[in-house]
Amino acid sequence: MLLGPTPVPLAACLHRHVHLDDLRTRYRGAFLLLAVVSPLVLSAALGAFRESITNATAVLVLVLFVVAMAASGDRLAGVLAALSSGAWFDFFLTEPYQQFVIDDPNDVEAAVLLVLVGAAVTELALWGRRQQDRAGRRAGYLDGVLQTAEIAAGHEVPQDELISRVGQQIQTVLELDRCRYVPDPEFSPDAPRITDDGSVTRRGVRIDVERDGLPVDAETYLPVRSGGVTRGHYRLTAATRVLRPSSEQRSVAVLLANQLGSILAANAR
Repeated sequence: MLLGPTPVPLAACLHRHVHLDDLRTRYRGAFLLLAVVSPLVLSAALGAFRESITNATAVLVLVLFVVAMAASGDRLAGVLAALSSGAWFDFFLTEPYQQFVIDDPNDVEAAVLLVLVGAAVTELALWGRRQQDRAGRRAGYLDGVLQTAEIAAGHEVPQDELISRVGQQIQTVLELDRCRYVPDPEFSPDAPRITDDGSVTRRGVRIDVERDGLPVDAETYLPVRSGGVTRGHYRLTAATRVLRPSSEQRSVAVLLANQLGSILAANAR
């Protein structure tokens, strides 16, 4: 679990597709070639049996292949598979055969629908993957918050270790380069900071994180509060790349910091 011996499960939840995505990126050229060439092979095989199968059946087989390409999460692969399927459907399965010409209006309609349905399925598959990723992240966030509450109730780990673990969670949630705790409630009024509602301000001006990202020229401060009293703060570093954590991610980071604040307040009594 998140605040057990190591915080690996949250990272695994947030980045469970990383290895697959890296593999696909590494061999993307071969993957795109597969998306283009496979419809040729399928259409040629279907063309060998065109006397015994209908064009509607052939279209469904080709659409299934486009779905498989789209499910990979690569939009270009899905689109190329759809276009290739339409072209080779025309070449092998419509009269005149083995020519990129279609005489029958019904076959024209089938070819156009094949491409359009393939493109639409690609977008639906990508949308589904995004929704699945968001659901996985929400589950990871909730797991982290609940584990922090359990630790707070049971006092299972030393305070310094708890501070470190919460910092690791915040770093993972916001995808930061670094997150370190400073037990000082005071910090520069010019420093960018995450407020209680998850927004980021700098010198009193709100930063559009979704557009501009977290500041890369300065550490962003995340106060650790309890009962309106600041106990310390985390300094968040995003220097190597522009990070655009969502409002949900920032709100979870605030919640984790405030849970820590409650623990620190209880320990100080």
